[in-house]
Amino acid sequence: MTDKVFEKSITKQFEFDEEVASVFDDMLNRSVPFYKEMQRLTINFALNYLEDEDNVYDLGCSTASTLIELSKHTSKKLNLIGIDNSEAMLARAENKCKAFGVDIKLLNKDLHNMDYPNAKLIITNYTLQFIRPLQREKLVKKIYEGLKPGGVFIFSEKVISSDKVLGKQYIDEYYEFKKTQGYSEYEISQKREALENVLIPYTEEENKNMITDAGFDHCETLFKWVNFATFIAIKK
Repeated sequence: MTDKVFEKSITKQFEFDEEVASVFDDMLNRSVPFYKEMQRLTINFALNYLEDEDNVYDLGCSTASTLIELSKHTSKKLNLIGIDNSEAMLARAENKCKAFGVDIKLLNKDLHNMDYPNAKLIITNYTLQFIRPLQREKLVKKIYEGLKPGGVFIFSEKVISSDKVLGKQYIDEYYEFKKTQGYSEYEISQKREALENVLIPYTEEENKNMITDAGFDHCETLFKWVNFATFIAIKK
């Protein structure tokens, strides 16, 4: 379905409810620049570290697109686990898994109330930015502790600039991108208002510092387009 969520006046803050879930795949592809390329890089780099029977977690898996794509690009027998606190998202994930014939364990859980034992790969795509900073850092520490030695954490986030002038240019460039995707200025402004104080982005440097503070040995930016970035962190 086509994303038309913000064609009407908003009445609440942004949430991953039934209305958003019903158009989420379209929303991602039209709202996140180079989303498919980011997903491709995530999968390609992840496969360098994975072996048969490895545990793979996608935290905030939404409709399970990344895990489904991962399964399609490998013959390895992986234990795929998708976790999300939105029942509406997981309902669509379950339907997609059946349609593609992919075996993914889907859990409707709070990320903070779980452990991630014996993980070889943990993915979070545009998930951490919706978590309050203090809780975000605690979750990243849990991720580090759950990963096996040699495990990998790959995550994508919206980022901000520490320079105000450049930050404004980031926003302008992103808005122009959204217009090319068919969103009106009204829809763009409505979504920005709905996300106010819900999506809290870090700078690229702040993201990397959070990762190393959690104990990771190394963190690099795999991909970046203006204010969207994908990172890889390795537990040695």
